[in-house]
Amino acid sequence: MRVASMSSRFLDACRRRPTDVRPVWFMRQAGRYLPQYREIRSKHGILDICKRPELAATVTLQPVEILDVDAAIIFADLLLPAEPMGLKLRYSAGEGPVIANPVRNASDIDTLSTSNTDDLAYVGEAIQMVVRALAGRVPVIGFIGAPFTMASYIIGGGASRRFIRTKRMMYAEETLWRRLMGKIVDVLAPFASLQVSAGAKAIQVFDSWVGALGPDDYVRFAAPYSRALIERVRATGVPVIHFGTGSSGFFRELHAAGGDVMGVDWRINIDQAWMDISYRSAIQGNLDPVALFAPLPELKMRVTELLKRTGTRPGHIFNLGHGILPETPVDHVKAVVQMVREFHP
Repeated sequence: MRVASMSSRFLDACRRRPTDVRPVWFMRQAGRYLPQYREIRSKHGILDICKRPELAATVTLQPVEILDVDAAIIFADLLLPAEPMGLKLRYSAGEGPVIANPVRNASDIDTLSTSNTDDLAYVGEAIQMVVRALAGRVPVIGFIGAPFTMASYIIGGGASRRFIRTKRMMYAEETLWRRLMGKIVDVLAPFASLQVSAGAKAIQVFDSWVGALGPDDYVRFAAPYSRALIERVRATGVPVIHFGTGSSGFFRELHAAGGDVMGVDWRINIDQAWMDISYRSAIQGNLDPVALFAPLPELKMRVTELLKRTGTRPGHIFNLGHGILPETPVDHVKAVVQMVREFHP
């Protein structure tokens, strides 16, 4: 394993500074495609892993050791902040996260707490353990959900395909919607600060469900809260990566909400996305996660093409356009890291 200083190629790229080679890490790099993770997961539920810092740290470190990536991302769950707000979160097999007491009316919003962020200290403890174990080799990325995605889970009670309850509140009860979004920002911002205080050197804001919105609805109902959150996180002094799934139809508007680095999903060519924001932020992405299932020659062609598209302009962080899928061959993920390392324009 090579040794790098905390002034890493990943952090340099976040600031659009030149790097020796392209930094590379993967969303969901700690997860079910790794046998080492599956072994831990066979004995522990997701929330159990998140809440036991030694387990979360172990899982976070696995892909750094196995893949030799340029950053670790803390193993946590996007919905952890729901619990200190007073929501009952559980994971059910095959169903994903479920909130037993979703928010549907004004009194539900009234009861949501914004003052118990310290309950999430276990995430900070896990980050501290990872930072100590890495000893400066690569930085740790913390993460939070974006307000729209958090609200969609909180209102819907879980994942949704049509987002009817979420949009019904947006359209019919805008005052309630805005109160809820304000409370979510007031929980997520201190949670991000907690992660930075523990040693996270960047924060990624995941807007996993934002593709459910059209451009006008995004600007009206979601962007003001993403912007407020990102400004508060940036005040901690670390770069913010802003990633929205399915947002290529309003990538400029997403960028206008903020981000030192803009994550791009695979539905748009990365050179087009970067040009759309006039190169005003660094860019991260955006290989289709399913490309990792392709034969290695095809995979290499796709990785090389992506790297050529971003040219020699500083500020590209190689990643997928979404998270690694559970069935992904580990050898193909390792091969991509090598392909990125060996690429010279």
